[in-house]
Formats: sequence, C-alpha cells, structure tokens
Amino acid sequence: MGIVVDIAFFLFATVTMPFWLFFMWKARKLRTDWAARLAWRLPKIPDSAAGTMVTPRILIHAVSVGEVNAARLLADKLAAAPTNAQVIISVTTDTGIERARKIFGSKHVVVRYPLDFSWSVRRFLGAVKPDIVLLMELEIWPNFTRRCVACDIPIAVINGRLSARSFTRSKRVRWILSPMFRRLSRVAAQDQTYAQRFAAMGVPPERITVTGTMKWDTAEIADLVDGSDQLAREMGIDRNKLLIVAGSTALGEETLIAAACPDGVQLLCAPRKPEWFDQAARALPGCVRRSERRAGIASDRFLLDTIGELRKAYALADLVVLGRTFGILHGSDMMEPAGLGKVVIVGPRVDDFQATADALIESGGLIQTSANNLRQTITELLADPKRCAQIAEAARNVIRKEQGASDRHVQLAREMLQTRSKK
Repeated sequence: MGIVVDIAFFLFATVTMPFWLFFMWKARKLRTDWAARLAWRLPKIPDSAAGTMVTPRILIHAVSVGEVNAARLLADKLAAAPTNAQVIISVTTDTGIERARKIFGSKHVVVRYPLDFSWSVRRFLGAVKPDIVLLMELEIWPNFTRRCVACDIPIAVINGRLSARSFTRSKRVRWILSPMFRRLSRVAAQDQTYAQRFAAMGVPPERITVTGTMKWDTAEIADLVDGSDQLAREMGIDRNKLLIVAGSTALGEETLIAAACPDGVQLLCAPRKPEWFDQAARALPGCVRRSERRAGIASDRFLLDTIGELRKAYALADLVVLGRTFGILHGSDMMEPAGLGKVVIVGPRVDDFQATADALIESGGLIQTSANNLRQTITELLADPKRCAQIAEAARNVIRKEQGASDRHVQLAREMLQTRSKK
C-alpha cells in the first residue's frame, strides 16, 4: 500500500510542479532543507543522559510556529518527573523549525519532519525510534501513520482541531482519509464539536477525549516582556505616544489598518509570513523596518520583519489589531496579547480560532468589528481607558479559567506509555 501512496504523491507532484515551484520560488522557500525533508540526511538523536534508568522517547510533531509555541509547556512537562521523557520536536516549515530551535534547542532535540514518502518515513522513524508519537492539532499522513502502526508505535492527535472548513473538505474524500483516522490510538480534542468531527472521520469514539486547548496555557499572564524596551529603543518607537500593534497580518491588511489608525498614533505591523515582508513595507511608506536596524528615523510607521519578536511588540501596545481576520483567511491566535493585558480587536474571520474567540467575546474580553467600522472602533477605545482596562481584565479571567490542558495532555501521554509497556 505504501508504494501506491508513493506513486500517487509522485504523480501529483509532477502534475503540479510548475505551480508549487513558482509559489516556493515566490515565497523564497526553494532553498529549504531538502536533504532532511527527503530523509537523505537523518537526524542524530543523542542517547539519553538518564543513566541506567529506562527513559521513554516521545516525538511531538508541530507543523509550524503556532504549533511549536503551543507545545512549549507540554514538552517541558513531559521531560520533567515523573515522566522523565526524552522529547524530540519535529517541525515541517522553515519558520517553524527556526522558532523551535530557538525555544527548545538547549533542552530538547529539534528535527525536520520528512515528506510522506514511504522510504523517507521509514528512515526517519528508524533514526528517531520514538516510543509514542504526538501530532499537534491535525497533521496526519498515510505513510507516516501506517509505518507507526507497523512498528507498534502508538500515535495520537493532541490539541486536536478539525475546523469546519477542513471537515467539509475531508468528508468529501472520507473513503480515502478514514483509514488514517482509524490508525490513531488516541485523540485529545480541543472541544466537543471537534471531537464529534474526529468521530465522523472514523476515529472510534472511545479513543476520543476532550482536553481543551494548550494555547490557553501558553498565554502567559504578564505585564512586562524582556526585551520590549530594547525593541522600542532600537526601532525608534516613542513611548510617550500611543502605539497600535497589528499582529500576524495578511497581505492588504496593513493598508486597511494604517488607514484606520487615527492621526498622531503610531502603528507597528508584523506580517504573518516572511514572504509578505516586502509587500507590507510598500503598504507602509517610510516605515522603519526592524531588519534594517535604522533607529532614529522620524516615522510613526514600523514594520516588524523578523521572527520571534512579536510578543515584545505586543507588550508595547496600547491596542492590538489581530491580522488574518479582515480578509479571506481564517484568523490568528488572540491569546498571547490578551494574556499581556492588551485590548484585542479582531475582524469577522476567526474560523480557525472560533472557540477561543467565542469564549473571549462572551466574557467581554474581545472586540470584534468589521473593516468599515475599524477606524471608529479604534478611536472609541483609545478615548476610553477605563473601558479598555475592563476588557483586558475580562480576557485575563477567561485565560485563568481555561488553563490546564497541557497537564491533561501529559496524563494522556503517560497512559499511552503505560499501555505500550504492558504489551
């Protein structure tokens, strides 16, 4: 069966090659680590330093930056007593692996996740030799899941999420996808709606539990962030003037938010993807780009065109406008700025974070508006500090209430290890 999937992947790649080569070239991703992606170069996993104690090895797969950030607390908890696991983090995207190496590098092993060819998966799993595999959110592939089952490696989806859009597409080809879902030993779904969708795709209901989302746990409640003052100083941000931070923006949103920004208010935009940086700069004429390190330029427009500094920028904000919520995309994570005590404004599109948005909106901790009303919403909030303080505290109360999913995922991983050890 593996060779059938290989042939299908090869034919699909061949037919679509002109398109994906163009888009990879445009996104500057052609020079990615192909040797690791094809498992020509295998990851080197150091032996555990636990002495004579038998140490379980857990592979956590996080696709990109968002999943990497969400897995941060879980990885540390699994490595600590009583599990004492050796944790390996596999990542797909270039930006994700850069982020993973930054936050996990000194504590956990970070490796590149292979393309789902049978030989790549076989060589990868042979090098990593995990006792269990935890897949963040929804990242299941036919050859990978098949090989895990063949090697008697329990595999689970954790922080499981199957959006309405993904579920609609998946149902159309359920006859192809359902074998992958049936191979899952466990699914830890973020909420009951997601749990029902996993069951509809073929996961036996007794293998599904609702654990909440780990992203609540990563929303650290804090008033200060190390390095934020330095960021402001190096970019020339005036701390005596109001600052709006537009985080994780998509193409076109910089223009919208800049037009909605009141006169005399500073604006810092942080595009979601590196390949969008240059176009975002053109939408903000005269902006100070973080990558150019040119402090002292007289400007009230700033572009954060680096990776891993958005939290610092959020800490400086008087107001946060969340990107990928006003266009055709499906939302961004609003928890981090909310945890920092910032009033967060989102647009109509929050599909990928619907449960989170609903919880915050219902508590009065999130402001949702339209593109047409964005300027009015911003102006009213900046003029009412008391209301802003109430919104920020309501959001923090929701975060405190919802936290704890990482501990529940640790317990699930321990149960999987115990079940495997009994075989």
